Amino acid sequence: MTNVVIWNEYIHEVENEEVKKIYPNGIHNCIKDFLSIDTNLNIKTATLRENQNGLNEEILRNCDVIIWWGHKAHDEVLDSTVDLVQRRVLEGMGLVVLHSGHHSKIFKRLMGTNCNLTWREYGEKERLWICNPGHPICEGLEPYFEIEMEEMYGEPFQVPAPDETLFTSWFEGGETFRSGLLYKRGNGQIFYFRPGHEAYPTYHNTNVQKVVKNAVNFVKPKSKSIWDDIHSPTPKSNRAEPIENINKKGFSVGHPTENKK
Repeated sequence: MTNVVIWNEYIHEVENEEVKKIYPNGIHNCIKDFLSIDTNLNIKTATLRENQNGLNEEILRNCDVIIWWGHKAHDEVLDSTVDLVQRRVLEGMGLVVLHSGHHSKIFKRLMGTNCNLTWREYGEKERLWICNPGHPICEGLEPYFEIEMEEMYGEPFQVPAPDETLFTSWFEGGETFRSGLLYKRGNGQIFYFRPGHEAYPTYHNTNVQKVVKNAVNFVKPKSKSIWDDIHSPTPKSNRAEPIENINKKGFSVGHPTENKK
């Protein structure tokens, strides 16, 4: 069983009547509905305005994959929440970042860049081309698929070079964009997938649903072993005793994680 948490700001769907018509129960529950077809997934949701942004150490400790959708209120996400998610990704939890989540605190921290891009809201056609049809995330897709109405994202996309680019998008206005990117940070797999503007019914598109489903199954941990961060949340010493019998030479100046004598 794979434990999945779908995190969503859940602001547009509350404040905007047009968005509410498309996603009456929120983007998170729309995604939950189509993922729930897979009986091997145990799915929970969390939203921004819940206590601790709906996430805490216990929830994340038991989470295999977190899906992240944010747009309007990136700055409202607590730094402590970002710390917890980052730590779990480094340990091995999978992360799927959707659409405007490119500007989320967690994605920018893991990328180490501003993650800026160009954009336009014209409701134009997006054609997504599959770059590697043999990759598990692309399984079951034709060489390309189209979304009739989407927000345009354009290059330059100011992120580090990915481990692999799985999708590239062409937009009706002429721009192209690297729209499906894979990264690894620590032991955690990260997949960024571009489609998903709140003003359009993108997450009702069966091909988009297929990509998200495939991504969850790809980024989930493949091992129970984790990259344990011994310095978090409290720094402590990891000075190792020698394996071989050796005599110490020189002198030590101490380490900030060890008590001063």
